Amino acid sequence: MARASIKTGIARALSWTGAGSMVGALAAPRDIPLIFAYHRIVDDYAALAGRSLPAMMTSGRMLERHLDWLGRRFRFVSLSELGSRLESGRRFEKPVAAVTIDDGYADTYHHAFPILKRKGVPAAVFAVTDAVGTSRPPAYDRLYLLLQQAASEGPAAGRALSVDLAALDLPLPPLQGRGEGPLDPFMAMRRLLEALPQAGLQQVIAALEARFALDQAALAPLRPLTWEMLSEMHRAGFTIGSHTRSHALLTNEALETVIDETAISRRILESRLGIKVEHFAYPDGRFDAATVKAVAAAGYRFGYGSCRHRDLRYPRLTIPRQFLWEQSCLDARGEFSPEIMACHARWLFDLVSGCMRDHAGRPREAAGTGGPGLAAAPPDLRGA
Repeated sequence: MARASIKTGIARALSWTGAGSMVGALAAPRDIPLIFAYHRIVDDYAALAGRSLPAMMTSGRMLERHLDWLGRRFRFVSLSELGSRLESGRRFEKPVAAVTIDDGYADTYHHAFPILKRKGVPAAVFAVTDAVGTSRPPAYDRLYLLLQQAASEGPAAGRALSVDLAALDLPLPPLQGRGEGPLDPFMAMRRLLEALPQAGLQQVIAALEARFALDQAALAPLRPLTWEMLSEMHRAGFTIGSHTRSHALLTNEALETVIDETAISRRILESRLGIKVEHFAYPDGRFDAATVKAVAAAGYRFGYGSCRHRDLRYPRLTIPRQFLWEQSCLDARGEFSPEIMACHARWLFDLVSGCMRDHAGRPREAAGTGGPGLAAAPPDLRGA
């Protein structure tokens, strides 16, 4: 409530004084149209919030509020049109905005697709290719659900879990900070995701699955898209892009893994859908110089992050996006706030929070042993 009150007060003050436009001119990335990004679009946010990562979700009703606000102020464009303008250097005559959805959950097809199609919004979907057509949700979803099960064992769960996982011989972070109370599944997930490469995470998940049974009712809404769904959305005008093969955080991985995750995922999409894939979204917006170079070598023309940081050598491969979720634009009363939405559109809150990712990178020979960085969860999982 305190955070919401602060955001509401800031947003209203900037709106009433007219300072939002002036500050926004400094905060927003230069020469880049507004791109909003989402993860899951669900039917009933409240019903799922207790069983899934809340900040991954936006209800269809809230998505419509966002789109209606945007539609009154911007012209929606596809990523193809946006990219062509960026390459040509021609500016848009009027303000434009684009919509993207990451991770490739099936609820993109069931809930977002009908809304976007009805409103004529040409969105883009970034798919995790190894998951398409399977029943496997992303690793971070499975990890979070398993850690929830572990936390239900009581106050000593974190210490017991650390002892059990120590047998894996991985560079594990502490699952709880000093003096913390009961195991916090979200914080423990963050620490594991930021410290381990994908192969290490899979070892942790396998160890947890040997102890705890995943809630099948919680897994069902996390199913990925099918190839048929992706094909139908493409025929309807949606852009289909890559989000790697396995949703690996590329800055945690060895260079050969980065190459595999970027190049092969593109080839898979092109082969299965019969399309040309030119757009790539970095998982959690994490990139460094080596990662961006690999994305360029894989043949992508455009790449998308989740902060204002750019690689000046590859500006079109480090295009900023703003992520939204159900509560991003709610005021202190829990109602949709046009003033807060305007602040997100102008990147005003980012002036305060800044970029919390490490884009400097690390020696690739050290990849696979963990590394620096903040949470490897999607950006709004940090409660921004």
